[in-house]
Amino acid sequence: MSTTFDRDPGVMDGERRRLINLAYRLLGSLAEAEDAVQETYARWYALSPGRRDAVESPAAWLTTVASRICLDVLGSARVRREAYVGAWIPDPLPDRMEWFGGRPVGGGAEAADPADQVTLDESVDMAFLVVLESMTPAERVAFVLHDVFRYSFAEIAGIMDRTPAACRQLASSARRRIGAERARTPAVPVSGQAGLVRHFKEAWEAKDIRALVGLLDPDAALTADGGGLVSAVLRPVEGSERIAQYMVHIADRAPGLKLLERSVNGRPGLVAQLAGVTLTVAAFQLTGDRVSRIWAVRNPEKLRPWTEGLG
Repeated sequence: MSTTFDRDPGVMDGERRRLINLAYRLLGSLAEAEDAVQETYARWYALSPGRRDAVESPAAWLTTVASRICLDVLGSARVRREAYVGAWIPDPLPDRMEWFGGRPVGGGAEAADPADQVTLDESVDMAFLVVLESMTPAERVAFVLHDVFRYSFAEIAGIMDRTPAACRQLASSARRRIGAERARTPAVPVSGQAGLVRHFKEAWEAKDIRALVGLLDPDAALTADGGGLVSAVLRPVEGSERIAQYMVHIADRAPGLKLLERSVNGRPGLVAQLAGVTLTVAAFQLTGDRVSRIWAVRNPEKLRPWTEGLG
C-alpha cells in the first residue's frame, strides 16, 4: 500500500522543491543540493512499503534525512575546498522570470534544473551565503533550519541529535556572525543597488578607471572563482585602484565582451558574455553608495543554469 505522499505527484514536487531550497542554503552548491535531495529520496524508496506507511510525517522524515546528509556533506566539503584551486564561491542563482517572462524553462510544468526551484529571497543573497560559509557545519544547519525555515529547536534537536539548548546556542552563535556582517555593511535598497551596478557596468564598458575607482569603496575586494578550469585570480584583488585596473585589463583581453544587467541571487548583478557564451557572473555587495565586494564566478560548472535565455 502506497502513502498519499507517494501517490500524489503534486505533493512529491512540492516536497522536492522545499528540500532543494533547504539543501542549497545549507550547501551553497546546486549540484551538491541536487545530490543530497536525490539521496534523500533514494533512502525513502529503499524503505519497505510497510515502513513508509508507518512514517507519520513523510515531510518531516525527508527533512531530517536531507539535513543529516547536508551536515555530512558540509563536513567533507571543508576538506575538498581546501584543495580547491583558488577561492570557492557559492553557486550564483539566476532569476528565470527575468528572462522568460514567467514561462517555465522549456515551457513545461516542471522545472528540471534545481536552480529553477530555489526561491529567491534574502537568505540566498550572495553576501549572506558567504557568511554562512564561515560557520561550522552545525551552526549553519541549526541557523538555517531555525531562522530561515522556522523549525523549532525541539525539532532541530531531533534532526541533529543534540539537545534543544545546544541547538539554540549554535543558532545564536551563527546569528551573531550574521549580525556583525550586517552592522559592517548596512543594507542598501534594491533600487539603489540597481543604479549603482548600472553605473559600474557603464564605467567598465568605457574602460574608465577613474569612474570605476569612484564607484568602489577604497577597501573593496574582488574574489574570483575559476575552480582551476578557467583563468581567474587565485587571491582576492583588494583596493579600489587595483580592482579598477584589473577590470579594465579583463575588458582589454576580451574585445567584444558583452555585459548584461541581471538578477544574481535576487540582487542586481552583471553577466559577462563573449560570442553568446556566459563567462562570468558577478554578484555585488554595496556599502552606502560604493561597491565594497565583488564575487566573480567563472567556474563553468557553476554557470550551467546561466547558459540559456541570456541573449
